[in-house]
Amino acid sequence: MNFVSEITRLLEIAATAAFDAGRVIMEIYQSGELHTEIKQDETPLTKADRLSHEIISKQLQQTGLPVLSEEGMNIDLSERKKWEYFWLVDPLDGTKEFINRNGEFTINIALVWKNTPIAGIIHSPYTDMLYMGSEEAGIFKMEKGKQINCTPLPKKLHLKDILNKEKIRVVASRSHTSNETIKFIEQLPNATLISMGSSLKFILLLENKADIYPRFGKTMEWDTAAAHAILKASNRGIYYTDLKSELVYNKPDLGNPFFIAF
Repeated sequence: MNFVSEITRLLEIAATAAFDAGRVIMEIYQSGELHTEIKQDETPLTKADRLSHEIISKQLQQTGLPVLSEEGMNIDLSERKKWEYFWLVDPLDGTKEFINRNGEFTINIALVWKNTPIAGIIHSPYTDMLYMGSEEAGIFKMEKGKQINCTPLPKKLHLKDILNKEKIRVVASRSHTSNETIKFIEQLPNATLISMGSSLKFILLLENKADIYPRFGKTMEWDTAAAHAILKASNRGIYYTDLKSELVYNKPDLGNPFFIAF
């Protein structure tokens, strides 16, 4: 089996699922009939979250790989640790932004190998743009039916490269900025702040519209995995706050630690 062609095939299936789910999300968004409820973890859930999950899960079944989704069943580690490859899905990342109707929400689909995301899809239904990529297949942006190549950095980006900049553009969550995040930003020389919702923060890094994204607050594996795969392919990364290693996935606890992405 040609690994690159197989990754490309899987990404194409995931992209189709994301586009199909995105159309349904936008129908609900434009109708205003969100049917919002609050989950046990006190986060909001809408009709769009549920339908997107159903569409994506059904379409990914054709790959024969297990699916771990934010809106799916809780799957015990005893089962998950048997998986070599699996899909990690956030059917609607940025539900608060969706409810607030500012357009800053995405669909995230990652292909994970053991503990590492190796390919990712981020789709913005509001702008109808989709980003997809892996280290093997490259990185692409789909915009208005056209596929545009995204060029990786020539070498791996390091924090010292950021700190040497004359001005540092920091992107932070629009809805979840913490005191720890603010303190981190205050330590950076000549920092300017950009607020953004969902995985669009990672896209700003990819497109060189921001330099660093510190997150000292709660996130889950499905919030970051797709972006992590795409950023790795671009010679960027999502790191533990000690900056020595990158986030790992399919842990007993699916919550992420605090992280810094650049």
